[in-house]
Amino acid sequence: MKIISGGQTGADRAALDAAIRLGIPHGGWLPRGRKTEEGPLPGRYRLREMASGRYRDRTEQNIIDSDGTLIVSLGPLTGGSALTEALAIRHDRPCLHIDLELVEPRQAAAAIGHWLREHNIRTLNVAGPRASGEPRIYSAVLDLLLTVQWPESG
Repeated sequence: MKIISGGQTGADRAALDAAIRLGIPHGGWLPRGRKTEEGPLPGRYRLREMASGRYRDRTEQNIIDSDGTLIVSLGPLTGGSALTEALAIRHDRPCLHIDLELVEPRQAAAAIGHWLREHNIRTLNVAGPRASGEPRIYSAVLDLLLTVQWPESG
């Protein structure tokens, strides 16, 4: 199992921190300059830089490089999260959207575990809002991912 994201604040960073806490390898692509809304992503995160500085390019590459994309939100998808869903559909990749305004965290964690096994996902791309757009998303995604029953390796 591996968790990847684009390294942005909010949902992306929570996914990377959950992977580190769980001992799951992490990675992904991010824009040139390790660009995030807070400035360069700290070096402790093992992401690779794109030649491009565009967020869209790294979003698309993470979708292509993963077996499936999990998008977590607190409400309907907007902006980059909506783009992520559209790109996953365009590339015919499994995509699961969990809206924590509509689903209890325990049910969401069970649904994610089932979806991971059903689609045999080994490299999971995690996306969602950035912290500036949804200040509650980091803790919501971190708590959610720490409760998922991850598939066994091997």
